[in-house]
Amino acid sequence: MIHIRLLDATDANRYHALRLRGLTTNPEAFGSTYEREVGFTLDFVEQRLKPSEDKFTLGAIDSEGVLVGIATFVRESSTKIRHKGNVFGVYTTPEMRGQGVGRSLLLALIERARDCEGLEQINIAVITDNAPARKLYQSLGFISYGTEHHSLKYEGQYWDEDYMALKL
Repeated sequence: MIHIRLLDATDANRYHALRLRGLTTNPEAFGSTYEREVGFTLDFVEQRLKPSEDKFTLGAIDSEGVLVGIATFVRESSTKIRHKGNVFGVYTTPEMRGQGVGRSLLLALIERARDCEGLEQINIAVITDNAPARKLYQSLGFISYGTEHHSLKYEGQYWDEDYMALKL
């Protein structure tokens, strides 16, 4: 049984550990790097996790209390694009993939984002080669609206990203 809940500063240690694992396991899936984030202080991570009306991180916790998945929502702040928000940092541990954890996280994220007054659209970027993630996002109603070639570059390797949007 998986429980989805809002993460906060008290979750900073385990969030940071899971995020670092994701940056190691799937470096292509993140705009950041392990080398950059390994040095983040606990205080910085606590601030990163502090939820607000326009920013929150959800966690998937298994029956033993282990954090096995994360997803972050950040609403745009500028007046002309405030009707949009973005999903970042979606990660599920490899051993939990294919078991509905990512779907549960994103369904909860979408539901919570719907409560943001005036929010009309949620955007997400996914590595073009990540067929399981693209399939999941499409099944939730996200529509692809473009591809950026060579969007990410790390240690001499490039990855393309598909940009997808969900109209609320």
